[in-house]
Amino acid sequence: MKTAFFLALSFLLFTNAAPDPVLDIHGKKLRTGTNYYILPVFRGRGGGLTLASTGNETCPLDVVQEQLEVSNGLPVTFSPVNIKKGVIRVSTDQNIKFSASTICVQSTVWKLANFDDSTQQWFVTSGGVEGNPGRETLDNWFKIEKHEDDYKLVFCPTVCDFCKVICRDVGVYIDDAGVRRLALSDVPFKIMFKRA
Repeated sequence: MKTAFFLALSFLLFTNAAPDPVLDIHGKKLRTGTNYYILPVFRGRGGGLTLASTGNETCPLDVVQEQLEVSNGLPVTFSPVNIKKGVIRVSTDQNIKFSASTICVQSTVWKLANFDDSTQQWFVTSGGVEGNPGRETLDNWFKIEKHEDDYKLVFCPTVCDFCKVICRDVGVYIDDAGVRRLALSDVPFKIMFKRA
C-alpha cells in the first residue's frame, strides 16, 4: 500500500515539474522583461534577427536574418503565456517582441503571416498581439525547444484547446533577392541567445 502511494506521489510530482529553463550563451536563465539577441549557431550564414520590408509594401515588416554575421540584429523580449518567476522555459507558448520602434504603426510582436501562394511559404512577420491567449491570437505564439545541444524556434501554439494548428519548425527561407526570411520549415534554424 505504501509503495503504491509513493509511486502515485512520484508520478504527480514528475508530471507537474516545470519544463527546463532556456539558457543564454553564458549559461544563465533567460528572463522576462530582459532584452536578448537571437543569434545563429552556425557562423558565416548571416547574423542575428531584425525587421525588414521584403515585398512591395513597406508594412508589415517581416522577421529576417541580418546579412552580415557580425550584426546582432535587434533585441527581443519574451512573454510566456504562464509566467513562473519570470523564467523563460522550453516548450512554453510565448510572444516574441522586438525592442525597437519602426515606421510602421503596428506592434513589433511576431506572428505567423498568411500563407504566401507565390512562394508556398508561411512567413514570420510583425504586427502580432501581445498576451490575450486564445483563438484570436493563435498566430502570435511561438515556442523555444531544445535541438541537439542548441535551441530552435517552433510554431505549434497550444493556447486554444479546440483550435486546429500547424506544427512546424521555424527555419530560414532565402528569397529571390537573397533576403533570409524566417518561415516555417522542415529544417530548423539553430539558434542561441545573448543578453543585449
